Amino acid sequence: MRSNTTISTALPARLIRRQRTRALLHEISETTSIEAREAAIDEAIRINMDVARTLAAPYRGRGIPSEDLEQVAYTALVRAVRGYKPGLAGDFLAYAVPTIRGEVKKHFRDHGWTVRPPRRIQDLQAAAARTRAELEQESGVTPDLSTLAAAMGEPRAEVEEALAADGCFRPSSLDRPLGPESTTTIGETIPVTEDGFEAAEARAMLAHAMRRLERRDRRILQLRFFDGLTQQEIGEEIGVTQMQVSRLLTRILRDLRSDLVDTCITRPMQKTG
Repeated sequence: MRSNTTISTALPARLIRRQRTRALLHEISETTSIEAREAAIDEAIRINMDVARTLAAPYRGRGIPSEDLEQVAYTALVRAVRGYKPGLAGDFLAYAVPTIRGEVKKHFRDHGWTVRPPRRIQDLQAAAARTRAELEQESGVTPDLSTLAAAMGEPRAEVEEALAADGCFRPSSLDRPLGPESTTTIGETIPVTEDGFEAAEARAMLAHAMRRLERRDRRILQLRFFDGLTQQEIGEEIGVTQMQVSRLLTRILRDLRSDLVDTCITRPMQKTG
């Protein structure tokens, strides 16, 4: 009985907010008074802030402060209110929700991953978190992997891989003990070899060469080798064809090799030992 009462009281609140929002948006588009328009915009934003917070909620506790996520959602809400045109778009939430969710998701992709897996894994990890929360709310128990994959309509193995990527948000400290009774840290179990020092020096040389590239070239390398985008997706991102992306990548890698060769000639890598 209590749940029915909750639903019956919550539903009118949502309807009231929707009706009030509709009236405010109409006022924003029709009024000639700048003061009245800004007041209507402020109120439309205020009464829909709960929607923005709800859309930011699935990304909380995953490496980015909640305040930052909510601020991104609020900023997107402001843009949605100011950009909405009654008559050209449908219901306001049908317009605003994808806008807000997209901005939060983009911010999370850009800032939430310490180690960045391919985009497919990122998307699956976020979807798995949302679906798991929904199933827990419905049934009161945490779903197992098979149930979660079935609810998502995704292969079990891929969902398992996405869940394993959770540590990419907040990786364990190397100073953390291996277990409750252990005095050995994670860092102490990592073997250190001479090859590791050479690899570190090679990475330092590569970082120097990367800094010498043009900004767009660095952006293309990040999209391809860090974000895992295809050449077609990179083309759509920077506004060129897939064939042009292929040529750009060939030229960028050639420039990097040339720079590294010149560096090795003028400053050979020192071998340890």
